[in-house]
Formats: sequence, structure tokens, C-alpha cells
Amino acid sequence: MDPEPVPSTKARAVFALGLVGLLTGPLIGGVIPATLALLLARQAAREAYAAGGYLSGSAWIRRGRGLAWAGLVLAVGALVVLLIAGLLHLAAAPGQDFAPGTD
Repeated sequence: MDPEPVPSTKARAVFALGLVGLLTGPLIGGVIPATLALLLARQAAREAYAAGGYLSGSAWIRRGRGLAWAGLVLAVGALVVLLIAGLLHLAAAPGQDFAPGTD
């Protein structure tokens, strides 16, 4: 007799971490939960494959993995925008300020 399929608890954790990574990605703090989601997704997918179909939740893993990647892309985009803004700020900074009447 075959056992009943059981939902994977790691799959829900991957989705939750991916969602947190997406929501906090523009603040650059989303890198940590997104990375954890990707690492946990790899582990959960391996366990689901080894279970031979008796461990469900692959859709949650796919969704969480997609959200985590989107959070990483947002974090990298925010980092690029901050870098460009910082460079523009440095470029607009006045050079050496001489006293009036100095050549």
C-alpha cells in the first residue's frame, strides 16, 4: 500500500522567504532572505524528487524561487541606482574653493 502525498513544509518556507526577499529587495535587505530562499529551494526540490511524488509542493517551490530571483534583481537594481547617484553627487561636488581675487 502506497502512502498518501504529504505537503512539504520547506516549500511554504521557500515561498515565504521569496516573498520577503521581493518586498525588501528595493531596500537591498532582500538579498539575505532571497538567498536563503534559493538555498532552501534547492534542498526542498531534491527532497521532493527523492520522495518519488509523495512529497507535494513543487509549485510553491517554483513560485518562491521566482520571487527570490525577482528580489535579487530589485536589490541589484537599487544598488546600481545608488551607485550612479553617488557618482553624480561626487561629480557635482565643487572642487577647491579659492579666496576672491586669487588667480
